[in-house]
Amino acid sequence: MLTVTDTGTGMDAETLAHIFEPFFTTKERGKGTGLGLATVYGIVKQSNGYIWVDSAPGKGTSFQIYLPLHVGQAVTDEQRSGPAENLRGSESILLAEDAEPLRKLAQTFLEAAGFHVLSAQSGEDALEVAARHGEIFDLLLTDVVMPGMNGRVLAEQLLPRQPGMKVLYMSGYTDSFIAGHGVLDPGTHLLHKPFTEEVLIRKVREVLDSGEQPLRASTAVTELVGTQTRSSQ
Repeated sequence: MLTVTDTGTGMDAETLAHIFEPFFTTKERGKGTGLGLATVYGIVKQSNGYIWVDSAPGKGTSFQIYLPLHVGQAVTDEQRSGPAENLRGSESILLAEDAEPLRKLAQTFLEAAGFHVLSAQSGEDALEVAARHGEIFDLLLTDVVMPGMNGRVLAEQLLPRQPGMKVLYMSGYTDSFIAGHGVLDPGTHLLHKPFTEEVLIRKVREVLDSGEQPLRASTAVTELVGTQTRSSQ
C-alpha cells in the first residue's frame, strides 16, 4: 500500500463522488484540466490495483493505493532493454489518436518493433488514410474518445471494408466512464493509458495472434462526443 496524505481543506462527499471523472475539477475555468486524478486512476487500474480516498472538510485528504504483491526474481537491465524478439512483427497497423505526442510515441514504438504503421489524428482522418492508401490493415489501434468520430464508430465504419482486421482500443478514462460505449464488451480488447513500450507491443502481439474474429460494432453505438462535451463543461 502506498499512502499520500495532505493537511489541506479536504473535500465533501459530493466532491469525492466525482474526483476520478475525466474533466471534473473544482478549480476556476482555465485553471485545471480535471485529468490528473483520472490519469492516476487509470495507472492504478492498469497495474491491477485499487485506490481509496478518505477526506472531509477541514481534515485534509488521504489517498491509499493498493498494488498486488509480486514475489519473484528482480528484472534485469537486459530484460528491460526492449520488447523481446518474439514480440516483433511486420503487420500493417492503422493508428488513430488525437493527442499528437502520444500518437508519435506509439508509432515510434510500433515501427521499432517492425510493424508498418499509418497514423491519423481523428476518426475521420483515419477513414481518409485508409481510403487513400487502399491497403488491408491487420490491426486498428484507436483511442476511444476523440473529437468528432469516436473509436468505436471508426471501427464500425472500417470493419466492413477491412476483412479480418483486429481492433485494439486505447483509453485513459476510467472503466465506469467508457463502460456504456461498447469497448468493455466481451471479445473486445482495451489498452489502458499510459503504457510502456513493452506493454504496448505485447498487447498488440496478443491481439494479432488471437484466433478471435473481429466483432462487428452494434448499430446502436452511442456517440461519445456529447458525453465528452458535457464532461468538459
